[in-house]
Amino acid sequence: MIVDHQFLVGFAKSFGLFYLLAMAIVALGYACWPANKNRFDKAARDIIDDEDTPWR
Repeated sequence: MIVDHQFLVGFAKSFGLFYLLAMAIVALGYACWPANKNRFDKAARDIIDDEDTPWR
């Protein structure tokens, strides 16, 4: 089997698409996982709590 440029480009494009979709599903699953709710709620509150004081 001869591996040429067109084959590598096609493989990279198709594999890259599936890789991107898989990573998006993993990130969405992590963000929506019920055990992470408290961590994300605390992070959201911490950002708001830091902004109600004057900048030093």
